[in-house]
Amino acid sequence: MQIKIFISSVQREFAEERRRLVDYIRQDVLFGQFFEPFIFENLPANNKNAQQAYLQEAAQSDIYLGIFGTEYGFEDAEGVSPTEREYDSATANYRYRLAYVKQSDKRHPKESALIAKVEQDVVRRTFADFDGLRAAVYASLIRYLEEKEIIHKFPFDASPHPYATLSDLDENKIRVFVERARAKRNFPLTMENGLEAILSGLHLLSPDGRLTNSALLLFAKNPQAFFRPSEVKCVQFYGTKVQKPAPFYQVFYGNVFELVDQAKAFVMSHIDARIGDHSTDDNVQYELPESAVHEAIVNAIVHRDYTRNASVQVMLFQDRLEVCNPGQLPYGLTPAKLSSKHSSEPTNPTLAHPVYLAGYIERLGTGTNDLIDACVSSGLKKPTFVQEEDFCITLWRNMDSVAENGTVETPSKDTVKDTVKDTVKDTVKFRNNLTDRQISIINIIKKSPQISSEELSQKVGINMRNVKNNLAKLKQLGILERIGPDKGGYWKVNVKR
Repeated sequence: MQIKIFISSVQREFAEERRRLVDYIRQDVLFGQFFEPFIFENLPANNKNAQQAYLQEAAQSDIYLGIFGTEYGFEDAEGVSPTEREYDSATANYRYRLAYVKQSDKRHPKESALIAKVEQDVVRRTFADFDGLRAAVYASLIRYLEEKEIIHKFPFDASPHPYATLSDLDENKIRVFVERARAKRNFPLTMENGLEAILSGLHLLSPDGRLTNSALLLFAKNPQAFFRPSEVKCVQFYGTKVQKPAPFYQVFYGNVFELVDQAKAFVMSHIDARIGDHSTDDNVQYELPESAVHEAIVNAIVHRDYTRNASVQVMLFQDRLEVCNPGQLPYGLTPAKLSSKHSSEPTNPTLAHPVYLAGYIERLGTGTNDLIDACVSSGLKKPTFVQEEDFCITLWRNMDSVAENGTVETPSKDTVKDTVKDTVKDTVKFRNNLTDRQISIINIIKKSPQISSEELSQKVGINMRNVKNNLAKLKQLGILERIGPDKGGYWKVNVKR
């Protein structure tokens, strides 16, 4: 018996897409064996009225496939379109629902409202043209077949690698993990038990003894030799858009733990930080909660789709931090549900468990809630979650970093070389009670003693308030001295560096 797919949309707007999608599913070698697509245009004449016919088809089909665009369509006496009626019918009858939204800047208000309603229930994908729609439908139908166990295979993280051997693993990385896991979660095994026993205990060996993909992502000497897209790309932008100049751009390589550490260090070393009375790492207060940054990055690296040829991206803007990964939320989990209590369904459970044992994840299933609490308790705007082609988490920075008129001061192109140097390997270093940002200010002033506060703001890439706070701190320590008036005077550095 074939699985019936009910294709729903405004017929007039998507006439060609509907027809081509039916042909594609029927003619595909794999899908043709399992699916039978249905569109209302192909319904034979019968005694039922049109509304009864399409609602019955939507209620009885196995899969509801909704395509949403700019038009809302014909409205009945109650002001409701057939597309919305069909969606409601599928929902009321607990059909498996798939939703695809065409990219557009203008929509009928009721269509926008319908899309918003759909987004509360299911994860929707966006597309620009038929090729994009077809690719999105392909991924969804493959996922359906796998979830229903109609086709059987191991998920990526638990799949055995075709040729990797124990010699490809870094024994020291495993030793470091075991020590952390024993300290954090009372992991029962030690290196004396042997590598195979440890890997088997972590479910990182297949039934026939081969290394799984997770084993390589966690412990390989060079994970990117096996999975090139497993890198993480980090970039800082001066403004609120993706545009040049971008003073810092770094691509990080390594295993899962190294990627988390490096990406997190990149962010923490490029955001504002202040210290209390004691200059220790424990007394540092960051502009963004360190735990929230950590959770966003771990989430992206652990739960990404490793079958896609794309990388995790960490983008720091003047007003926000965006962490995006190529992947989809588990079926039934929506961005809206992430803000409330929800079940833990990791995309890569075989990969996630060792990360939990190592203490990189505190509690399974509560990460996004903890992330939200950390930001809100720090007085920041509630983080946002968006699922489109990629899944993105946005942490909002303190709005004081944006000018009062709502614009962002963008440094001139020739200031990039003078910006604070990258400190990726150490989150924030303290040398003689100074932060790297303060050391950068000192070095800039040594070269240009007559530099103004405005110019320092541009060169260092921070707002005026933070420039003045850092200058006041350096004056208090006796490192900087102002000679002459604010206008026409100059700075004197009283220490050698």
